[in-house]
Amino acid sequence: MAKIAILRSEANARKCPLTSCFKCLAERVEGFSGYADTHPAGVFSIDPNPEETVRLAKILKAKGAEAIHVATCAFAHKGNGGWILGDGLEKDLEPILKRVAAETGLPCVLGTAHLPKGYVPVRF
Repeated sequence: MAKIAILRSEANARKCPLTSCFKCLAERVEGFSGYADTHPAGVFSIDPNPEETVRLAKILKAKGAEAIHVATCAFAHKGNGGWILGDGLEKDLEPILKRVAAETGLPCVLGTAHLPKGYVPVRF
């Protein structure tokens, strides 16, 4: 069973309870379609201070997380007819994810629910 953490945009933390993200995680669809079995390991937000994001990722790893999935809203936006890649809530996401992956050894995967049409999740 893969223990998956979800990294969300702090800008969306008060607006979205991650209902669709958890549904997709449980059903192993959208960004989680490559797993045979999944279990939520925790949720944390991208902090303006990258040190805090890394610190929380290390805690999740110590608690058994095996991968971190980044909520789709962090790197994509909702448009007419669905989600569109780009113009997400987080700018400069790639350096943070590369650092989290390097310092924890956990893969960071872009995508949870509401993937843009034809999108294949990117791993760091």
